Amino acid sequence: MSGATYDTGMLIALERRKQRALAVHEWLGEEGIRVTAPWVVVAEFWRGRTERRDAILRSIDIEAPSLQLAKNAGHALAIVERATIVDAIVMASAALRGDVVYTSDVDDLGVLQRHFPGVRLLAV
Repeated sequence: MSGATYDTGMLIALERRKQRALAVHEWLGEEGIRVTAPWVVVAEFWRGRTERRDAILRSIDIEAPSLQLAKNAGHALAIVERATIVDAIVMASAALRGDVVYTSDVDDLGVLQRHFPGVRLLAV
């Protein structure tokens, strides 16, 4: 695994101290695996400042928007019915790096796997 990308559900699971999410996050840190979340995931996750939210965001890299990311996500939206912009950005982001995506909603992101076949999804 080259890296890991988190979607909003993973950040919420960490905030709620879900055992599987905490274990995965700790393991990734111990292994020195880079963890990224696209900026749009932060926008969906953020509901005001708390110590817990701040700590979660400090423990990962936040990916800024880029033209290539926007194009890749937009292309996926044109091809994949029912895809949402945030999910398309998460998958496009992971595809750019060859990351695994950790998510609480494998079904929603799964519809995008046809367009991003190299991205593996793991449930938390």
